[in-house]
Amino acid sequence: MAEVKLAAETRTEFGKGAARRIRRESKVPGVLYGHGGETVHVTLPGHDLLLALRTPNVLLSLDIEGKTRLAIPKAVQRDAIKGFLEHVDLLLVRSGEKVNVDIYVHTEGDLAPGAYLVEHVLNALPVEAEATHIPESVTVSIEGLAAGDSILAKDVPLPAGTTLAIDEDAVVLQVLAAQAEEATGEAEGEGETAEA
Repeated sequence: MAEVKLAAETRTEFGKGAARRIRRESKVPGVLYGHGGETVHVTLPGHDLLLALRTPNVLLSLDIEGKTRLAIPKAVQRDAIKGFLEHVDLLLVRSGEKVNVDIYVHTEGDLAPGAYLVEHVLNALPVEAEATHIPESVTVSIEGLAAGDSILAKDVPLPAGTTLAIDEDAVVLQVLAAQAEEATGEAEGEGETAEA
């Protein structure tokens, strides 16, 4: 898991006008909360935060007025058109603490011969992991699977120290027959018969 160090500043101005001023300075307003403490309003460097958020479940090491605090992103607001960061909610964490996060599910391998489709019922798998050891993703083998086969949450190999935060019988992936392609092939066959 990646840990990214960022310098953060506390802020005392709130509201839309203050947020616009912060963004004009290429910074992002945010809030830091957790552990029953008071919410801390912060300002973060926009470009560095944008780069950090490219890593799923990134651990942020924030330097706030000389104190280092660990946090993970819980909610990120982006501009719908331009995509720049508008606001970020950060959850305080401690080393050794367990947190609930979603990790991406990737597939590897080839399906059984035939026209099949893999449906990702869950693109991300809810898990509980240590805050400083959150996996970025998990990989599932679909080698040899055919239509009607599925992979359940309990079948997904998880790294040590990571447990499911979802029903173990929940479907993560399922293999479907590619009906659209079959229908197209049948239509072509009918056309050839009509020509004959």
